[in-house]
Amino acid sequence: MIEGTTGDAGPAARRTRGFTLVEIMVVVVILGILAVLIVPRVVGRTDEARTVAAKQDVAAIMQALKLYRLDNGRYPSTEQGIAALVTKPQSDPVPANWQKYLDRVPKDPWGNVYQYLNPGVRGEIDVFTLGADARPGGSGPDADVGSWDL
Repeated sequence: MIEGTTGDAGPAARRTRGFTLVEIMVVVVILGILAVLIVPRVVGRTDEARTVAAKQDVAAIMQALKLYRLDNGRYPSTEQGIAALVTKPQSDPVPANWQKYLDRVPKDPWGNVYQYLNPGVRGEIDVFTLGADARPGGSGPDADVGSWDL
């Protein structure tokens, strides 16, 4: 051992070894306050996020349908449906210049297939989902989301 030193690191070294109970309690209180302020804002947004996702899906399907019409001169029939964007229809009217327009037939954020009407009720064609309740009409998360909302 060197003369004038002891095995003890001294009071300054002892203070830097860890956090005090008071410091830990302050951090826990701050985290609790943040959780109270932020969690309610985030938790209620799942329905809103599903509605936004449905609108984006409908927009993508509408774009694919417009490309289908450009290539083939018409939209798929209601019977051919959105599946005509993924696999070539075999029923009339058979498209002459068909290409694959989507990788797969998408499902809405609630797990249901998107609806397609040609001719549409609200436009030339309609692409829509019936919302969380899978029934026409509704409000909030149960509201229909369709190409007329774009």
